Amino acid sequence: MGEYLKTNRQHWDELVPIHLRSAYYDVESFRAGKSSLHSLEREELGDVRGKTLLHLQCHFGLDTLSWAREGGIVTSADFSEPAIEAARELTMECGIDARFVFSDVYNLPRKLEARFDIVFTSYGVTFWLPDLKPWAQVVSHYLKPGGTFYMVEFHPFSGVFDSELDVTDLRVRHPRYPYFPTAEPLKFEDDGSYADRSAKLENRVTYSWPHRISEVVMSTDRCPPAYRFPARVPVHDRAGLPVHGERP
Repeated sequence: MGEYLKTNRQHWDELVPIHLRSAYYDVESFRAGKSSLHSLEREELGDVRGKTLLHLQCHFGLDTLSWAREGGIVTSADFSEPAIEAARELTMECGIDARFVFSDVYNLPRKLEARFDIVFTSYGVTFWLPDLKPWAQVVSHYLKPGGTFYMVEFHPFSGVFDSELDVTDLRVRHPRYPYFPTAEPLKFEDDGSYADRSAKLENRVTYSWPHRISEVVMSTDRCPPAYRFPARVPVHDRAGLPVHGERP
């Protein structure tokens, strides 16, 4: 498992400078004051002023810093050291108060001691996690009693369909992107990324793990009841259509 995660880390390390200069992330507009958050996240979580917020798998931190601009007291973690370095540089440049921790999700409790009002994660995170049970345990570890876990994510079934730019009909791309879990991780070897499809990469190999929507939801059922999220968790498909799950 360690070799898979090492390979993924090398891939994401290489993507950091590519994403920083991409139009997709539009860092210059962020520096000028634009938020990277969608209206959905802001409306669902509401007023975060004065609340502590932990952002898991933050990449180089635009959403984290956007929450700080909303008044949150923010901490973030990511397994890519160049991403964390870039996030810290943006923090200094923009004069925003935020803390960034270099760590993968699973080992974060060894590096960060705190509890938070909100744990936040978003868009394209579960696919990179080999096991959701310890991930959910990390979430519950960091939530204060009565706190909120907020996750906005692509619906996993959307990955079954081909989303290449030249595809105009509904086309299943199984078995390359299966909906159901597989015995071994999915291996991909591609140039480009979602932020820059034309980018040429040295670290082209990645590994990922499909998780059914039921697995995502049930992983949090195993968390202690005091830490189960009381708010809605919107799970989005690639077309941006929300599927809401109510949690007790």
